[in-house]
Amino acid sequence: MTAQASARAREMALRVSIGAGRWRLVQLVLVESALLAFIAAAIGGLFAWKSAPLIVNMINPADNPARLILPADWRVLLFGLALALGVTILFGLAPALRASSIKPVNALKGGDDPHSRRRLMYALIASQVAFCFVVHFVAGLFVTSFDRLSNVPTGFSAERILNLETITVRPQLPVFWDQVAQHLREVPGVERVALTTWPLMSGESDIDYISIGGAPPSDVFSDILAISPGWLDTMKIPFIDGRDFRDGETSPGVAIVNEAFAKQFFNGENPVGKSFDRGDSKARMHTQIVGFIRDARSRDRLRRPILPTVYMLFSSVDAQGAFQMKGRGTFIVRTAGSSPLALASILRQEVSRARSEFRVSNVRTQTEINQSTTVRERLLAVLALFFAIVALTLAGVGLYGVLDYSVLQRRREIGIRMALGAQAGDIAWRVTADVFSMVLVGAAVGLGLGMASARYIETLLYQVKPTDTRMLALPSLTIVAAALVAALPAVIRAARIDPANMLRTE
Repeated sequence: MTAQASARAREMALRVSIGAGRWRLVQLVLVESALLAFIAAAIGGLFAWKSAPLIVNMINPADNPARLILPADWRVLLFGLALALGVTILFGLAPALRASSIKPVNALKGGDDPHSRRRLMYALIASQVAFCFVVHFVAGLFVTSFDRLSNVPTGFSAERILNLETITVRPQLPVFWDQVAQHLREVPGVERVALTTWPLMSGESDIDYISIGGAPPSDVFSDILAISPGWLDTMKIPFIDGRDFRDGETSPGVAIVNEAFAKQFFNGENPVGKSFDRGDSKARMHTQIVGFIRDARSRDRLRRPILPTVYMLFSSVDAQGAFQMKGRGTFIVRTAGSSPLALASILRQEVSRARSEFRVSNVRTQTEINQSTTVRERLLAVLALFFAIVALTLAGVGLYGVLDYSVLQRRREIGIRMALGAQAGDIAWRVTADVFSMVLVGAAVGLGLGMASARYIETLLYQVKPTDTRMLALPSLTIVAAALVAALPAVIRAARIDPANMLRTE
């Protein structure tokens, strides 16, 4: 609006010269501004109504969906009208007052100082570029954090894994759980089936004290996960040494441990053949280590290191040697096909068909569970990228408007220069030099603001620093590229000015 008001100085001078009053000109510009604002508000409201559920669906975990209530009631309508009115007054009043204070004689002669009318525009350009730089800088940090957190190694293969979380009407003996697992292995399309208490990365965990050689329990807790023989092979967690559980073995007699456990309690040495006690001093359970495996994440905290983990048998006995009944468990199914959910409904029915006391309460793929651990980071990355695109679009439109109206305002000057022999490159430089200098100033200011604001979001970042060269270069290159694209139409228009026609018109 500022650029347009500056370029319309001659038009406004003609209106004044034929009798238009100052209030009439203010009305004219404000009505134009209001028309733009209300149309934009209507389009923006429609866009928000459609885009908000879309963004929520992009970051929604399937097992815990969020639902938005977006009523288009009188409050929303009044807010939109107030916003449009505020924009009209804030961004339309200054150009309207500038246009109404025009002096016809000076304007028709070319004005007193054509550069003075561009200073406000240049200041606004610098501010807009600074804002755009900050948004892109923060968006780059969030997107990079999400990308690196999503690629944190889990230590197991989530491909083609389907988790059938199952409960029973009343606790059942381990042998009945094994019978259901065996029945699922016979279903076409099933490659492997194993048992565990809950899926990996699901957020559930069990911890216990560990003591070595009769010493007091360690202050460091260890994760405890109950599994069946073949579970490690199903999840493709490699062995370093030792063996898998065998059929007929029970807990707490034998266990398998990971690398973090060996580092914590055995100084990184091979723990196979050694033993430990689990539990506090009142109820210790002696356990021998028969297997040593690579680290695999059992918790959903990707930012933290993997904890010492003890893998016990799903089939366990109490102090008297009687089998302990289980009221819940998870059948881990690795399918032969690439889409495990295709077998979900069939497997759900087969569990109850094998034993009527069993019922599948939830079905989730392992990939889905893994992705649910980065919901916050995905939300920040999606929203930051969305607003970065919006900010870049606004900055590009602003630059285009200023440059285009600047060419219109300076067409007589450009025509004279071309008549005197100025080349197209010189014209392009003169048209864009001042604006691009403001782009550089805005980028420098944005860099300072971005570095200052980064300390407030450090807790949300992962393995990325605001001082990384890539984080600083990406918004700079993006803004420069957008400025070049925005300047191209103005440069083409300036280069196509016909000096003879322009001077004849003037």
